[in-house]
Parts: sequence; C-alpha cells; structure tokens
Amino acid sequence: MKMQINGKAVESYSGEFFDIINPATGELIDQVPKGTEYDVEIAVEAASSAFNCWASTSPQQRARILYTAAGVVRQRKDELAILLTREQGKPFAESKNEIEGFANVLEYYCGLVSSFHGDFIPVPQNGYSFTIKKPLGVCAAIIPWNMPALIMAWKISPALIAGNTLVLKPASNTPLTNLTLASILSEAGLPPGVINIVTGPGEVVGESLVKNPQVKKISFTGEARTGKRVAELAAGGMKRVTLELGGSDPMIVCDDANLETAVSGALRGRFYNCGQTCTAVKRLFVFESVAEEFIKKLEASIRNLRVGNGLHENIDMGPLNNCRQREYIKELVADVEEKDEGRIVAGGRVPEGSAYSRGYFFEPTLVVDVQRESRLLKEEVFGPVLPVVQVKNLEEAIEEANNTCYGLGASIWTKNIDRVRTGCEQLNAGIIWINQHLKVAPEVPFGGAGESGIGKENGPDALSEYLDLKALMLKI
Repeated sequence: MKMQINGKAVESYSGEFFDIINPATGELIDQVPKGTEYDVEIAVEAASSAFNCWASTSPQQRARILYTAAGVVRQRKDELAILLTREQGKPFAESKNEIEGFANVLEYYCGLVSSFHGDFIPVPQNGYSFTIKKPLGVCAAIIPWNMPALIMAWKISPALIAGNTLVLKPASNTPLTNLTLASILSEAGLPPGVINIVTGPGEVVGESLVKNPQVKKISFTGEARTGKRVAELAAGGMKRVTLELGGSDPMIVCDDANLETAVSGALRGRFYNCGQTCTAVKRLFVFESVAEEFIKKLEASIRNLRVGNGLHENIDMGPLNNCRQREYIKELVADVEEKDEGRIVAGGRVPEGSAYSRGYFFEPTLVVDVQRESRLLKEEVFGPVLPVVQVKNLEEAIEEANNTCYGLGASIWTKNIDRVRTGCEQLNAGIIWINQHLKVAPEVPFGGAGESGIGKENGPDALSEYLDLKALMLKI
C-alpha cells in the first residue's frame, strides 16, 4: 500500500518505510512510505491544482460522488473491518461499526448540500446586503490511530462537500484503512488531487502541512501537547484550526440511577476500543449510598469481559494499539500499587498464555478507593483502566468532575430532572450525556473546552468551519 497523491499511489521521496504491525499478533502486515517535506509539497500542489475545478463543481455533484463512495464502503464493510482490526486491534464488531460510521458521516453531509446558501439582510439606509459562502481552498487533516476511519470521515466529509481539496496525514501505525477508503473515493468519481494522503512521522509530515502557506485550514485530532504545537505553527499563517485534543471524561452515578443500566454504560464507556477513545469514561464518581452495590455489579461484569485477537469470535476487548501504550498503562497501574493510591479489584496485569504472548494485551482493570492525587485522575488515561471515586452528593461529584484541565465529555446517570439540569449547567464539557455515554451521531456537534481543544466536528457547525462567509453591499 502506498501514499496517494493526485489520485495515484506513489513511493516516498526518501525511499524509507514504516512497518505496520498487527497489535494482537506482532505480525508485519504491510509497509508504507515514510513521507518527507518534499512529499508534502507535491501533495499540497496537487490539491491546489485541483481546487478551482472542484470548487466550481456543483454541491449536488459533489454529494453524488460522496454518496456513491458511501455505498461502496457499505458493500465492502466486512473487508474493510478486517483490515481495520488487523492494523488497529479492536474487535471485528467494533471495526464494522466504525466502517458503517464512516459511511453514515459521508451520507449525512451529502444531505447538507442545500445549506450552502447565504442570506439576504435588509439594510434600508444603505441598500441591500447579501452573504455568500465559499470554500477555503486547500485544507489539511491530521488524524490519530484510535478511530482512524471515523475521524477521517469527520474531517474529509465537510471539507470536500464544501468544495475544498485536502491533504490527509494518517497515524503512522494505522494508515491502511485510510488509504483504502481514499481509493474507494477515487473509484467513486472523486477527481485526482481532491484528496491526497501522505504517510509519515508527525514531526516531518504534520509540521510541513501546518507550515505550508497554501494550506488554509488545519483539522487535528490527537494529544494536547501536539495540538498546542499545531496551534502555534498555524498562528504564524493565520490559518483556521480545529483541535480535538482528548479528555478525561467523568461519569457521575447518582443514588437514584438504574444501576444495571449504569453498569452497562460504564462497561462500554470505558472498555470499548480497549479504552482508547477520547470520550471514554475515564473517571467514575458514584454516590456513597449505592457505591458498594454498583461496584460489586461492575466488578462482576468486568471479570466476564473476553480479551483476545479482535478477529476471533466472541471477543469483547482487543489489545492496546502499540507497545508504548501498554507500557504507559502498566506504569500507571504499578504507580497506584506502589503509592497505595487505590485498590485494584479486577485486572491490573498482562494476561498470561500463548494467545497473548506477542500482542499488546492488558486486562480490563477496575480500581476503587482512588486517591485524589492519583495519576489515574490527573492524566488522560488512554487504556482499559477505570478508577472509581465515592462522593457524598451531586455537588461534590461536579466539583471533582470539573477538577481537570480537560472539558470534552461527561455523563450523569439519574432519574431526577433537577439533577439533570444542574449537571448540564455546571459540568465543564462540550458534550453531556444523560443516562448514556460515548455515542455521537453525525448530526451532533462534537468538541470541547480548555485543553480539549477548539472548534467543532460533526453537524452544520463543522461545515461552517470549511466555508468562508463574504458580505456584499448593494446600492442601486
């Protein structure tokens, strides 16, 4: 599999390659070029050359191409899901769900083509005023390895339907699904140069994209430290930026919550994708009066989770995506034990057995009685470890939940409408779920506050970030 520039598969100018490893088996799947600054320049030039033609294509025709591609993705979803599981590690069912999500997002933005119109603004003293919306030009997208297909759709769909061209940098360890999806878009009729993919290290390919003067907008999803670097570089060129930088999402379980439903929500909210989701439940606050019963039910459910190769049947959780992630999780758990900052009641170890010997597996882990100074509560824990803290009431829960630099997502589990209103007003988060967690539909704006980033993915709000609004004044 090669980089895609101007609709063609190409080798890297450097002649060097990345190995793509199956995180469940340690096997070499494929190799992709290690892109250079020169490769980025070629890709941006291709996108720039394609822009005028694509921008002048009617929104309806753009939508027909994307809609056709979505149909092909649905037809090939099993094949694509297998590829995604092999390079990312998640269970096949989760991969299939993500591929379907890619198609859903494309189709959603196809339905927004009628919203590109401007407005008429009466200004009696000065004649008439109109607004028009125009595409920005060449845009760049930098995406992570945890949800590569879905996040690709979040970025390319509004960019392309608005008439922009795009250069995409996938994560170095999960580029294969992105390259295949780009091929499907080309086969569906997307003109050469409209979408280009350059694989390679972030410090080379990513930085080159952000610095390139022809790139008008950057959309980045990843860790906060890198996002700050992207913002710093983009500011020099006054580029538009969308930054989705993760979070440390709290889940609050009140004493009137349906505990069975809450346990199920915590289980999926934390261990879906092996906990490698930006809006995963990363801190769980439960009222003291129901904590013992809730924790007992949650522990039993966690112990029943089946861990293994995502391509095998009846697997609930696959491996972490890479060795570095597993070492980080091991370090966090060891830190809790050494400092006596919590009590591990389930998991906490690398599973034993030949089936796990070559992959990056870690047991789903539950830690209770977690101390407030623990790294489990201070850092964004990207892995299958769930810390639980007992609180007296909703006021304490919200105070603890807001004690973070992040503000991406949060959930509150209760039947009391006053508690719902209080939580929605006082929790610092860009998206708040009530009696559910994690799911985000294409129609729903997605983004956070604080170190969770700026701007929105999804919905009409994301589309507006790829359009330039011009005001016209007319007097006859």
